[in-house]
Amino acid sequence: MKVIHLSKSEFLQRVANYETHPNEWKYLGSKPAIIDFYATWCGPCKAVSPIMDELAEEYQDNLYIYKVDTGQEQELAALFGIRSVPSVLFIPMNGTPQMAVGAMNKSGYEQAIKELLLP
Repeated sequence: MKVIHLSKSEFLQRVANYETHPNEWKYLGSKPAIIDFYATWCGPCKAVSPIMDELAEEYQDNLYIYKVDTGQEQELAALFGIRSVPSVLFIPMNGTPQMAVGAMNKSGYEQAIKELLLP
């Protein structure tokens, strides 16, 4: 499985429909997810990208990994208060998503996956 690039319409279908449920988080996915909010001009984002590709391959049976281009999807970036990229949202099946700001190494993402998404 590869990283899935999300547009607003795909986000509404696959992750959460904030237009239908503006006041509550209701995750629509069938397995936990990670959303990598990035920008094409961002150096640290370019460093994180191959890590996300590796994680998508390694965890393909257990979680989804999405990418959102904050330049193209400004509404989604604003919705999540993205002020710095990369920002990575960890979405468990139940409970509240958690945001991590800044680039991490692969082991940092793996630790977050184990603690937040696949305990």
